[in-house]
Amino acid sequence: MSRIAILCPGRGSYAEKQLKSLDANDSRVQAAERVRAEFGLTPLLELDQAAKFDRSLHLAPENVSPLIWLVSVLDSASACAEHECVGVAGNSLGWYTALTVGGVLSFEDGFRVVQTMSLLQKEVCAQTGGGQLLYPLVDDEWRLDPERAQSVHRALETSQGEAMPSIHLGGLAVLAGSDAGLAHLKQTLPKVKLGSNQYPLQLEQHGPYHTRLVRRVSDLAFERLASIEFRTPDLTLIDGRGVVHTPWSCDLQALRAYTFGAQVYEPYDFGLSVKVALRELAPDQLWCPGPGNTLGGTVGQIVALEGWRGVHSKTEFTTLQEGPAPLLVSMRR
Repeated sequence: MSRIAILCPGRGSYAEKQLKSLDANDSRVQAAERVRAEFGLTPLLELDQAAKFDRSLHLAPENVSPLIWLVSVLDSASACAEHECVGVAGNSLGWYTALTVGGVLSFEDGFRVVQTMSLLQKEVCAQTGGGQLLYPLVDDEWRLDPERAQSVHRALETSQGEAMPSIHLGGLAVLAGSDAGLAHLKQTLPKVKLGSNQYPLQLEQHGPYHTRLVRRVSDLAFERLASIEFRTPDLTLIDGRGVVHTPWSCDLQALRAYTFGAQVYEPYDFGLSVKVALRELAPDQLWCPGPGNTLGGTVGQIVALEGWRGVHSKTEFTTLQEGPAPLLVSMRR
């Protein structure tokens, strides 16, 4: 039995290829639908089983976030049943998933949290405007490119406070800001290509998450989710600051305060959470639940930047992945 760490994906992992990810006969899917009905929203199965992918519908925050959460929870349960899970982390939205996978939130409360947060984000972001975009900090071989990092620093510094860091993905920077801030970033950051993608790349239907612009989401979350019960975790959790929460050492009040507080409006460091998992937990493999496999390249970049198992480049990571003992397992395509 392998020792694995589970890394839960965030927004952007559910797309057209991920339609029909849910099994209508699964009791957990049915349980999620019952909670979803409390919010008076379109059933997730109706969205997931649709004949055609509708970007305006499927990528709306109140729909895509719970779809991602549910698929990730189901996949994580399968992974934990087959292997020894030594820890769980997540990217942004994936933190709510990790809390459920790790046993801090019940299944139903976990769904209520992600559904409520998605609705609050949509509500607040409709007022603030703004969004997120991606920009690479590495070259094609996943080695840190100082010029690209400096370009990001200059663009943020000259934005007059309208643009700011949002998520640290290791080899990619997620930047956020007001509409004016995004326009400044697009104009200021040099256009570059990494793999098949052109950057800067604005993320569709994303607000300025993990920045001061969504501080109101935090205030409302404490109010509307006051009845949610936080429980001692069953598994070790690593949050977006690299802080470790274990079954034998976890301050639940502090965990609630972080989840509905700083986690919402301060930059989220997914790269650091993965590095801590590698250093502190020493897993045999990193498992990325679905939907999709958007974290594959991101985690590969973090591994290369960390130099884990002698990997320092994309080529070396690919060679390891093609060998008998791959480091990363993506549960879906």
